[in-house]
Amino acid sequence: MADRFRLGSGVKMSSATRSSPAIVANVVAGVSVAMIAVPQALAYAELAGLPAKHGLYAAAIPSILAAFFASSPYLQTGPVALTALLTFGALSPLAEPFSAEYVALAALLALFVGLVRLALGFGRMGKVAYLLSEPVLIGFTTGAAVLIIASQAPKLVDVTTGGGGVVREAATALSDPANWAWSAVAFAVMTAVFVIGGRFLSPKFPGVLVAVVVAAIASAAATYGGSIVGTVDASLIEFTLERETFGDDAVRLLFPALAIALVGFTEPASIARRFAAEDREPWDADREMVGQGVANVAAGVFGGFPVGGSFSRSSLNRLAGANSRLAGAVSGATVLVAIPLVGLLEELPTAVLGAIVVVAVAKLIVPAAFIRLLRESPAQAFVAFGTLAAVLVASPRIELGVLVGVVLSIGVHLFRELQVTADSTIDGDRLDIRPKGVLWFATVPQIGRVIRTEVATHPELARIVIDLSGIGRLDYTGAAELARIVAELEVSGLDVTIVEVQPGAARAAAAHLTDSVSPSERLTSG
Repeated sequence: MADRFRLGSGVKMSSATRSSPAIVANVVAGVSVAMIAVPQALAYAELAGLPAKHGLYAAAIPSILAAFFASSPYLQTGPVALTALLTFGALSPLAEPFSAEYVALAALLALFVGLVRLALGFGRMGKVAYLLSEPVLIGFTTGAAVLIIASQAPKLVDVTTGGGGVVREAATALSDPANWAWSAVAFAVMTAVFVIGGRFLSPKFPGVLVAVVVAAIASAAATYGGSIVGTVDASLIEFTLERETFGDDAVRLLFPALAIALVGFTEPASIARRFAAEDREPWDADREMVGQGVANVAAGVFGGFPVGGSFSRSSLNRLAGANSRLAGAVSGATVLVAIPLVGLLEELPTAVLGAIVVVAVAKLIVPAAFIRLLRESPAQAFVAFGTLAAVLVASPRIELGVLVGVVLSIGVHLFRELQVTADSTIDGDRLDIRPKGVLWFATVPQIGRVIRTEVATHPELARIVIDLSGIGRLDYTGAAELARIVAELEVSGLDVTIVEVQPGAARAAAAHLTDSVSPSERLTSG
């Protein structure tokens, strides 16, 4: 186990990677990402309900330490919109956002998330990232994106609302254009143009950085009168764990921590898998889980909040020429060095931060995914829409939406498992039954009822052949139930034979149905 997670192991390092040009490329990529990470950290900290400096430390220290353990050479770790919203949902019912208690709980939540991921990674359970079905993820990410965008709407128009939930606040802010601060709207639009338009110029174009610099200068020069970032405290964060500070709230963080650990890992996992596939390089889910665990423990110790892998920053890192985990460490170190200079952004309009968040998460809303599910699988579309609705209704506790989605997914699976059909034909005194589906203890009685109905309707029957060619799986208890039905039929004088036993049903059939399986089938089913 120690060898498996040894620092620096598991990543192919060519001679080019160790050369000076390669090191320079990683440094340049790391610095480029850091320039984007600073404004994003400010925006995501506010989204999570925390003062700006906590976002900066969450972007710095975790990124440095994750670089020593990560599997992907491109993955950039730090604050991301999804985990920020999950953090706000978990903590807002427990404490007032931006308060000292809230800040302490955010750090504790990050610590819990990190410990869960470390346990999963060292336990070689990184594959749990694949357990959430695609419909659940589609519904959850869409719902989360809608809530994130709604939470930023008041900032985009610089309108103060009276509370009542993010959706209601967004509706209140957007429904009265007379109260909009059009200068804030202009800054938001400018930011979107730089970020989105810059992508058409070049994938490497630092749209976020350019928008932030231009907006900060323009705001200061024009003495902008709207909401601004204001003073950012750059002092070090002192982390303490005091029992009286948390009380029972610490226990209430366990489920949100588990949800964030699992749901939040899907993003870095999908990023790393995609890049590894494109490069034809191996990727280790367990190692990545450990890296993300270390990052979150660091975020907790240094007073941050739960972090994850950023798709936009990881993509920029790769495009900028990164080829090793050194770039991630450089990004974190650059953010750390830049913290004392963040005061230069005091005049930055908050509308710019809102626009940065909106542009980042808008890509998570993919109507085509729902349309595809409706066409290909209405049942799975039901899971996706149900998860989406649950996330919106459960807000701010959106992790409960994931739980609802999992329950719906299991329910749909069980419903399908209960669907078994049986075609029957009669030739003289012979009845042929061909069941299709999965045979287990809950579905075998359905086959028994079909057989009994045919036997009662046709008293001339003397032989019954049960063809299992359409059965891909027969579980142990299902085979036992089928054996009981066969025994009852044989007692009544019928000759029962089971044929075409498939490999997925062979073991269970051999345990209970040996006497009924035809000799040729005994050979083919092993």
